[in-house]
Amino acid sequence: MADGIASIVGSWHFIIVQSILLFGWLVINSVAWIKGWDPYPFILLNLVLSFQAAFTAPIIMMSQNRQSEVDRQKAEADYTVNIKAEEDICGLHEKMDLLREQDVARLIGLLETVIEDNRALREELAKRD
Repeated sequence: MADGIASIVGSWHFIIVQSILLFGWLVINSVAWIKGWDPYPFILLNLVLSFQAAFTAPIIMMSQNRQSEVDRQKAEADYTVNIKAEEDICGLHEKMDLLREQDVARLIGLLETVIEDNRALREELAKRD
């Protein structure tokens, strides 16, 4: 409810309507040929606006407090998601490192086989000469 009131009070529509009402109040109570209900210095208008300010400010603060709580919860959810993503990325790095180590070990084995085959071929060629 506080959010709804805060969104209405914080809109241009509200400001325009309130300005028109205030202007009308001042005109009706200032024109000499109409007997106004709140003559200058507009004590009743001052009282109405004071009540409006007294109730609007706490409602806006309540809305801000609720929005702060929503923002805090979103930040906590983002933090949790980020931690989970970091853990997943670390796991992927470990898997990539393991695969790289396995590939290097396999390549070293193949290289040793090629070197051994090369040595054997040289020895056989040396015997033929």
